[in-house]
Amino acid sequence: MPRPLVILPDPPPPPTPIGLIAGGGRLPVLVARGMRAAGHPVRAIGLSGQYDGDLPGECDDFKTVGLLRLGAWGRTLRRMGVRHAVMVGRVDKASMMHDPLRFFRRIPDWRAAVIWYRRLRHDKRSHAVLGAIADELATFGVDLIDSTAHIPDHLASVGVMTTRQPNPDQQADIEFAWPLLMEALRLDIGQAMAVRERDVIAVEAVEGTDRMIERAGQLCRATGWTLLKAARIGHDRRADVPTVGETTIRNLHKAGARCLALAAGDVILVDKQETLALADKLGVAVVGVPEV
Repeated sequence: MPRPLVILPDPPPPPTPIGLIAGGGRLPVLVARGMRAAGHPVRAIGLSGQYDGDLPGECDDFKTVGLLRLGAWGRTLRRMGVRHAVMVGRVDKASMMHDPLRFFRRIPDWRAAVIWYRRLRHDKRSHAVLGAIADELATFGVDLIDSTAHIPDHLASVGVMTTRQPNPDQQADIEFAWPLLMEALRLDIGQAMAVRERDVIAVEAVEGTDRMIERAGQLCRATGWTLLKAARIGHDRRADVPTVGETTIRNLHKAGARCLALAAGDVILVDKQETLALADKLGVAVVGVPEV
């Protein structure tokens, strides 16, 4: 059953400050830069042990908060004068395990514990977690907004984005498998699919795209297969936006894929120009598929 469409508030006009709830990776840095370029002061909270070391220097105000301390998230943003916020970035479980203070930093506050008991015990899917977090932040007067609002130049665009073009077989595989991927998305199975010669090699599930790429490479020894990636039906753009980057391109090349098809406007390319340049260097065509 498709998820209900979430109507998000519009970003406030500059110079209104915007909050940034930052996990790991480059994406929070790009979002902070986009906010500042648009004229917004950036007031960020970085999840302990997760955020990029360059991020504080991109923000006008920065605080570190515990990963499961939702009350601290809300109180800190409210003290910063934030009414609208963006939440982006991954959570690196490996770094959490090697943090010497992990047992203290991972203890949830009472707000997180109550949310878990009341809402997430029986539904731990990403959209359920996101909805619970958004509702909790709203109690502090903080509304989550579209996480892509300030990075439009990093979204997949319609057509071939690389100099390298997909060959006729790869184009045929995209046309064959795209409707299948849409059905998998409708069923909330995963966000990616691997295909070669009109044969589905692998479908992403809970393991994530990078591990699925590795699995597809093990199953298909021949090079030239294609990866398709899109957003879940009714995806919540407050955080549930699929992302690819240079690591994805390297993993695809290593696994034998030579074409990447992305849903235009629905998939983020982190450091887009650099990612596309690397794809050209490694011989991977990148195509943006328009919304049907």
